Amino acid sequence: MAQRPEDRTADPKMDPATLYREEIYTDRKVGTIRTLTPVKSDGSPDAGRKVVYVGEAQLLTSVGALPITFEIEAKSLDEAVAKFAGVAKDAVERTVRDLQELRRQAASSIVVPQGGMGGLGGPGGLPGAGGKIQIP
Repeated sequence: MAQRPEDRTADPKMDPATLYREEIYTDRKVGTIRTLTPVKSDGSPDAGRKVVYVGEAQLLTSVGALPITFEIEAKSLDEAVAKFAGVAKDAVERTVRDLQELRRQAASSIVVPQGGMGGLGGPGGLPGAGGKIQIP
């Protein structure tokens, strides 16, 4: 699994206490389930930690397929398969809401002249105006 930005350091050293063995299951139609089995640094199973199930699906957009990844709370692969559809639907809805919010934020961005907000000057004897329009 990818590290969170706040966990990243300049030294990309792996933590031997948080290793997982990854297995991938798919029906080749809807998506995949990754089973992350905790292991010790020698590769033997670590019974002190729980198995993690991660579902993956794709949302088709006008610019291509958008991968969606979500954790499935389950105690077995069978249970993760049974829960896949409901959790995937929630993840897709959350992703669509996030995309709509990003679109809304981009549409409402404030356009600020390069010279800043001060004064009305520029060409024609008005100091401070002019410059290029920047969209954040």
